[in-house]
Amino acid sequence: MDSYLPLFIAMVLLPASVFDLRQRRIPNALTYTAMAAGIFYWSYLNGLNGFTHGTVGLFLGIGLLIVFYLMGMMGAGDVKLMGAVGSFLGPKGVFIAFLYSAIVGGLYALLVLARHKALKQTASRYGFMAKGYMTTGQLFYIPPEEGKLPPLCYGLAISLGTGIHVLRSL
Repeated sequence: MDSYLPLFIAMVLLPASVFDLRQRRIPNALTYTAMAAGIFYWSYLNGLNGFTHGTVGLFLGIGLLIVFYLMGMMGAGDVKLMGAVGSFLGPKGVFIAFLYSAIVGGLYALLVLARHKALKQTASRYGFMAKGYMTTGQLFYIPPEEGKLPPLCYGLAISLGTGIHVLRSL
């Protein structure tokens, strides 16, 4: 990993986490600028091959989370942040960062649900969904009651998961 890359990534992830925790959103100005910077960074270092590396990473990062956004499970800022991460890390790196982010996000969600005493209700919903699948062979989703679940700042999970990957790669 290039020596400046962790610094550039930190310059994106730290403010993204702060915005997400304080305002429950990640600004487009941050994500779009980061996407362009990641592609420019790789293009500058490796020309057309670098441009391809950053662009494929960008689209893979978006692709990994777009279904969750379309299902209403996360915000567009989270999807764009993973795309920005992909523009810096490329396809292989963003996939690994995505896996770490999913693990961190899952643990984070469990902690938030337990703190808000919503873990039992959520486990019960998913138990009904699993039972329905086992009985009928069809997958169906039971949404939570409106306003019953605490909000999650998945941008924080993306930042921590990506941070773990970057630190392990040094």
